[in-house]
Amino acid sequence: MNTPPQTTKVYNEIIDFIAAGTTPESVVNFQLSDSAKDRLEDLVYKHKLGELTPEEKRELNYCLMLEHIMILAKGRAYKCIKAE
Repeated sequence: MNTPPQTTKVYNEIIDFIAAGTTPESVVNFQLSDSAKDRLEDLVYKHKLGELTPEEKRELNYCLMLEHIMILAKGRAYKCIKAE
């Protein structure tokens, strides 16, 4: 899968987090870096203005997919914590 250059930072942060080993608590508490959050905010703003380039649109779609995966993972991790 080819990821756009800017997405690589977000993508790598999530992959590095998973590869380092996780616990339910670390999944629930996971946050992207400020620079990754800033990039996502920029993409959403440009999307609202209708000013995304095709590459930026792909990048935003990758980020939305990753966000969805993390939301699902956090939900399941939270259930694990509550079951303990």
